[in-house]
Amino acid sequence: MIVIADGGSTKTNWCLINEAGRKIHFNTEGYNPYFAKQDYIENSLRTTLPDSLDPSKLDEVYYYGAGCSTDANKKIVADAMQKVFVNAKINVDHDLLASCRALLGDEPGFAAILGTGTNTCLYDGKGIALNIDSLGYFLGDEGSGSNIGKRLLADYMKGFMPKGLSESFFNIYGLSNEDIFDNIYNKPLPNRFCASFSKFLYDFKTVYTDYAEDVIDTAFTAFFEKLVIHYPNYNKHLLNVVGSVGYSFRDRLSVVADKYEMGVGKIIRSPIDDLVEYHLSKR
Repeated sequence: MIVIADGGSTKTNWCLINEAGRKIHFNTEGYNPYFAKQDYIENSLRTTLPDSLDPSKLDEVYYYGAGCSTDANKKIVADAMQKVFVNAKINVDHDLLASCRALLGDEPGFAAILGTGTNTCLYDGKGIALNIDSLGYFLGDEGSGSNIGKRLLADYMKGFMPKGLSESFFNIYGLSNEDIFDNIYNKPLPNRFCASFSKFLYDFKTVYTDYAEDVIDTAFTAFFEKLVIHYPNYNKHLLNVVGSVGYSFRDRLSVVADKYEMGVGKIIRSPIDDLVEYHLSKR
């Protein structure tokens, strides 16, 4: 049996392919090694994997994860998984490669992730040919859920959010400024905390249209200005995107892409189905 997984900073989508060729899907939390270390990953897997799954019976694990761009980070995840999937060959790679394979298969092109975090690259059909580092939650990740969430939190705390929307925010989350500071500066996974509020904007985008469009367009404009336009001949490629933020706000993403004369290709919420088909085609 093999299992293929696409892991973001918030959620991991898994697909088990059993001896009969049946596909079994399940989810766990995300395991970005910049935020989640080996013991945390191991313990989370032991408590969240489906009871029906016997980890010792797996032959191979293909895990593509956010933050798995360096050998050191890949080792954190691989070592944790080896302790859980004790008899399996563990393969760990970057989630950006998973996105390329899901979006483009063996064809070259431009691929991006717009989820909890952001990433972009040019893909040559086999591997990542050029990647401009998004610099993560603190220094970059323009256009991501964490980027949008930080804007929302700042507007809420400063009183810049429209009054009715601010009231709805408090009624839903009940957060004081002190609570927000505590979650960002003292608690683990601040990127996931900030990104969680992008759903709030999505839920209210048709009620507070002008504000929502300003927040989203500002984020996607920064995504282009700080990342996309710095790729050689960027607008000769189609914009192919994986991730909940890119998918949920794909109408505004298309508007902003048009301003930069870049056509839009494939936009999907999750790469897992296409990624599974890619791996099955190689067996």
